[in-house]
Amino acid sequence: MATIVVKQIGSPIRRPAVQRATLIGLGLNKMHKTRELQDTPSIRGMVATIPHLVEIIEERA
Repeated sequence: MATIVVKQIGSPIRRPAVQRATLIGLGLNKMHKTRELQDTPSIRGMVATIPHLVEIIEERA
């Protein structure tokens, strides 16, 4: 299955609780931390809701 590597580039300080919870749902909680996640529509949707806090570094097949 395809995977994506997501990196946290923004701080959740002074952000709404929903955005903070989305970061935690992605497994990110510290600046510059990366996670390799399955490339599913739900993960893509979570990343799309907080594009100012995360970036997709790599897409693997």
